[in-house]
Amino acid sequence: MSKFDIYETVTNLIVERLEAGVVPWHMPWKTASAIPRNLVSKKPYRGFNFWYLLSFGFERPYFLTFKQVQNLGGKIKKGSSSFMIVFWKMVEYEKDDETKEIPMLRYYRVFHVDDVEGLDPDKIPENTAHDHEFDPIASCEQLIEFWYDSPVIKTGMQKACYIPALDEVHMPDPRTFFKDEEYYSTIFHELCHATGARKRLNRHERFSSLNFADSGYSQEEMVAEMGAAYLCGICGIENFTIDNSAAYIQGWLKKLKSDKKFIVMASGLAQKAVDYILDHQDSNSKPVLPKPKKKKSKSASLSMNF
Repeated sequence: MSKFDIYETVTNLIVERLEAGVVPWHMPWKTASAIPRNLVSKKPYRGFNFWYLLSFGFERPYFLTFKQVQNLGGKIKKGSSSFMIVFWKMVEYEKDDETKEIPMLRYYRVFHVDDVEGLDPDKIPENTAHDHEFDPIASCEQLIEFWYDSPVIKTGMQKACYIPALDEVHMPDPRTFFKDEEYYSTIFHELCHATGARKRLNRHERFSSLNFADSGYSQEEMVAEMGAAYLCGICGIENFTIDNSAAYIQGWLKKLKSDKKFIVMASGLAQKAVDYILDHQDSNSKPVLPKPKKKKSKSASLSMNF
């Protein structure tokens, strides 16, 4: 089966999940920092708020509003900064003698628990990292090892990310992932980001901005996740990771106001990212990748009815 067939097969799988309604995305690892959440309600933040708060890499994942701090008898440390939490609220208005509703963007601010003093320590849960016996997957390890102009990879970090200025990929310890396959899906995602560097495909120049709040960030995230899904398919582990990849992509599509056309553009850029990694394998010791399993498809064409 050719690489193009792999791309088409995996893209079809993702689209099928999107059409069927995927389960919510879950973080595939658990370090001591865990998922950002409100300290009082214990509810995790969702959507943009989740990614925004996660990006700061706090070891403790808890946040409070100013009022919650007061109710708990605490005090904001001098000089501390707050973080904006955004949400949509339906607002009623009258038009042609009818009451209608429109969504309006609203926000409130929260403080990280480390910026609050005077809280009862017993009210702040302790977080422990997930730990399991990590069993490396040969096909994935070889693909990473034999990429001869890859970025530097550092493990044991608090979060997964690619740092363009350093050309480094940071990853949590593999033992903190719930499944071995999810570790590789995550590192493939960050490695696909790295292909966009100026000295490689120079893809990052294509988007107007890679600031977190801008659409260019959402687009680059989709490219990286589709590329990761393709690499999982090439290595034969996509059945373990495809649902979470589809959920991740769905989340960024919502950020892009469900731009259905973009998945086609993203898939093309993701193919180029994966081709770059495959074309830059050490010629003296190229990895032996598993042959993809043939999968019956209802249709060769892609449906975009998300």
